Amino acid sequence: MNSIVKQITDRIKERSAKTRTQYLAQMKAAEQDGVIRKDLACGNLAHAFAACAEDEKMDLSGTQKANLAIITAYNDMLSAHKTYEYYPEQIRQTARRVGSVAQVASGVPAMCDGVTQGQLGMELSLFSRDIIALSTAIGMSHAMFDGGLCLGICDKIVPGMMIGALRFGHLPFIFVPGGPMESGITNEEKAAFRRDYAAGKIGREELLKAESASYHSAGTCTFYGTANSNQMLMEIMGIHLPGASFVTPGTPLRTALTDFAVERLTKITKQSNDFIPMYEVITEESIVNALVGLLSTGGSTNHTLHIVAIARAAGIIINWEDFSDLSEAIPQLTKVYPNGNADINHFQACGGMGFLMKTLREGGYLNENVTTIMGKGLEPYTKEPFMNGDRLEWRDCPENSLDETVLRSVKNPFAATGGLRIMNGNIGRSVIKSSAVKDEHLVVTAPAAVFDDQDDVIKAFKRGELNRDVIVVVKNQGAQAIGMPELHKLTPTLSLLLNQGYKIALVTDGRMSGASGKVPSAIHLSPEAAKGGLIAKLEDGDIIEFNGQTGELNVQNFEKVNARPFVMAENHDSFGVGRELFNRLKPLVSESEEGASFII
Repeated sequence: MNSIVKQITDRIKERSAKTRTQYLAQMKAAEQDGVIRKDLACGNLAHAFAACAEDEKMDLSGTQKANLAIITAYNDMLSAHKTYEYYPEQIRQTARRVGSVAQVASGVPAMCDGVTQGQLGMELSLFSRDIIALSTAIGMSHAMFDGGLCLGICDKIVPGMMIGALRFGHLPFIFVPGGPMESGITNEEKAAFRRDYAAGKIGREELLKAESASYHSAGTCTFYGTANSNQMLMEIMGIHLPGASFVTPGTPLRTALTDFAVERLTKITKQSNDFIPMYEVITEESIVNALVGLLSTGGSTNHTLHIVAIARAAGIIINWEDFSDLSEAIPQLTKVYPNGNADINHFQACGGMGFLMKTLREGGYLNENVTTIMGKGLEPYTKEPFMNGDRLEWRDCPENSLDETVLRSVKNPFAATGGLRIMNGNIGRSVIKSSAVKDEHLVVTAPAAVFDDQDDVIKAFKRGELNRDVIVVVKNQGAQAIGMPELHKLTPTLSLLLNQGYKIALVTDGRMSGASGKVPSAIHLSPEAAKGGLIAKLEDGDIIEFNGQTGELNVQNFEKVNARPFVMAENHDSFGVGRELFNRLKPLVSESEEGASFII
């Protein structure tokens, strides 16, 4: 096993000893109660199965058959979650066939960052993760269920479901993906249309046509952003079926995988002889495996928040040093947009998760002493599912990548280190996704142009004020200020300046998209402006030293800048599109490095 992976696993265990012990004690105490619906009164049971078929009422009145909770993020607006429309009926029928019962326990909210990018609703995006966690817990709170099937894919939805499910970690859970949409126009073409629109070369009608050709059907968006990073993480942690993440919707294989998820969950409930509670699957070792997967694939920077929060829900304490130190040891094995031109379907076709996990195992980068929903160890996850006639089976994944421009082995990586770095300095602590940034763009020393809103950046660009070497600072974007929205709307504009030969970088206490692109960006800056961070004192013209190679982020004349009075932004209370409902929660939000959560 790689010595650095082992060292970081050991230090996480040591750091988490107290909180993990407390979590396991809670879960084991709940587990000892056995099938929990035996403690429900007759009136409780009658309410719980009133709408069930008569034979299901008989099944649920006893304790011999498992009752499977369906937690669904289905809605018609999200392309990824439209796929779940008919899953509950399929799951119920399959459950009856394999000797269990399934009920939809709850729906959870599922907002789309793609729809809200650059809009006021984006200020609710990060908060939605914790609401989803609470909604998941409410669905499981009826003490009726022996396991759970979580139907969720996109950005905050899977992390929220994970946090909620982990509070019921004495039960088994399987996460059930819906799969990516088929490939549309290439990601590079889409990015070019966006740059042309930002430059005023094309109009809105042409841009909309291009966007629609990219996002064109049911299924997950095909770039490697937060949604597809979620799927990779669920598989590498063993909470998905092997090879389930990136099978397209509406295919016999997708249907068969969903059926098998129901069958497998039935077999790992308390009523079976192969009981696998979630607390045995999500451990310090599997969390480190998740970090390895994220770094080796150049996954979403949003997971420097989400994995932290997921881990804490299981009593495991990780921090950005763990990401950064692992990144120095983990090779970069994929080139999927925005880190390359390929999309997630290309990744799947040339070997996918099976090949990725096989080569990471061969290199000693994964903890092997783990339990997954398939049992002990990671061997099943080096195989890929296929249909043998009408039967679902697994076979060995390809020995070699079928396209080394997209996916490589640890013997021939794209880079020797992962694509994530922690930025430290007198401005604060932040994250940079370096895997998508060319080396010549990683070091910038330039005057600051300071803004309180991303729309003001775009206005300044249109006035020609940013046609120079500049470090754009967007402050008052943190979770406590306005909910830490993604600032992906800035990507085309800043990319255009970069293409014109200017030295450009972004510094913000907000987030960037999971599709963070080629502009060097220090994001999630902590402490944020609303908490008195130095970013609140930065002014136009301050010289900032941004070094994405060494991880240094400093402002020159620090003493002078720090001596400026801290002035709170005029009004952090927000109104419109429901934002006012969250104003009282904002002061409760933890630091970015602690997961930016008001519940964990």
